[in-house]
Amino acid sequence: MSAEIISVGTELLLGNILNSNAQFLAQQLAELGIPHYYQTVVGDNVDRLKQAIATACERSQILIFTGGLGPTPDDLTTETIASFFNAPLIEKPEIIADIQQKFAERGRQMTDNNRKQALIPRGATILENPVGTAPGMIWQPQPNLTILTFPGVPIEMKAMWQQTAVPYLKGQGWGQAMIVSRLLKFWGISESSLAEKVADFFDLENPTVAPYANFGEVKLRISAKAASEEAARQIIEPVEQQLLQIGGLDCYGSDDESLASVVGDLLKITQTTLSVAESCTGGGLGQMLTCVPGSSSYFLGGIISYDNAVKEQWLGVDPQVLAEQGAVSDRVAQQMAAGVRSRLNTTWGLSITGIAGPEGGTDTKPVGLVYIGLATEQDLTSFVYRFGARGRDWVRQVSACTALDLLRRRLLTEPLAPDDRT
Repeated sequence: MSAEIISVGTELLLGNILNSNAQFLAQQLAELGIPHYYQTVVGDNVDRLKQAIATACERSQILIFTGGLGPTPDDLTTETIASFFNAPLIEKPEIIADIQQKFAERGRQMTDNNRKQALIPRGATILENPVGTAPGMIWQPQPNLTILTFPGVPIEMKAMWQQTAVPYLKGQGWGQAMIVSRLLKFWGISESSLAEKVADFFDLENPTVAPYANFGEVKLRISAKAASEEAARQIIEPVEQQLLQIGGLDCYGSDDESLASVVGDLLKITQTTLSVAESCTGGGLGQMLTCVPGSSSYFLGGIISYDNAVKEQWLGVDPQVLAEQGAVSDRVAQQMAAGVRSRLNTTWGLSITGIAGPEGGTDTKPVGLVYIGLATEQDLTSFVYRFGARGRDWVRQVSACTALDLLRRRLLTEPLAPDDRT
């Protein structure tokens, strides 16, 4: 018994919106232990949608549709499904009453085109929408095939899934086992290098181990299938411990943890404080830090020193060093870190200066060249990286994350005494 997700909407194909519904449903199916091997995205076209249904029926027993349940002419999901199985559409008075009530609660009157949303195939069960006006359906048009439809609006789809679909699927005997995953996160090691170190784990069947990477971060997903979450986590635990031992300092956290949250925890443990000085990242490092709730207890602030005059006047960078070595240099990175630490009176000062591109690079200082400075009252150092011309967003993101990782490693290996100035 396997499920397939079919997302309907031309806007998805055009990339106008992110298909977050498919991501949510995939995670939910995994938690229920329902196998899920295929996802399909199809535009608002009757013929192509029928082709998608035909293909899905040959390989899956649960078809989950999102999108195309609205009142406009391009909302074709329900009528196309009914047509594919040669089933008549029946108007449900209770749906019309629900829509009218929801419009009245908003001080509006239902329009005639909303009646379209009250049509479902004969024999189908209404999947109620507690949030919006577009209901879905649960239907078994033929043996060993169940269809569930949801609107494309994520908040509506999620509410309907949790309140109606999950109890229904469990009631049918599906989802008796569950798949639980643990995500280990790494920074400072390439996907290929990590994969080589842990290659023997990729042959495991339960749990399974799989790597993937994005924007410089590498992840290992450990997934186990068992009758309960506790049993699945017991299967995961010994494998996780082995991977942590192999990964060492390169593994910075797991699951929902971020570099910023991990660094924040370490700053709180050591009772130390941080300030940042940014050039090419333009505040991105500060944004990462302040996304963590409670970060005001250890992150005092930052200075975006995009122009050299700001570096000189606010961070105390030597004009002669700027003239001789340029803004993107190790000395400037060091002085930026020392300047912001002194000015904001923090334990740690962290700085970034570089060339994000796509323009501004030279033969000696190409796009992607980045210097990161780290300062304490006793120590001042800098690190140089060549991230390559992989796009402005890439350079900025990887620079900010690498700066956090440098501080993380320093906090773990050379923690300072608690800051007595705060």
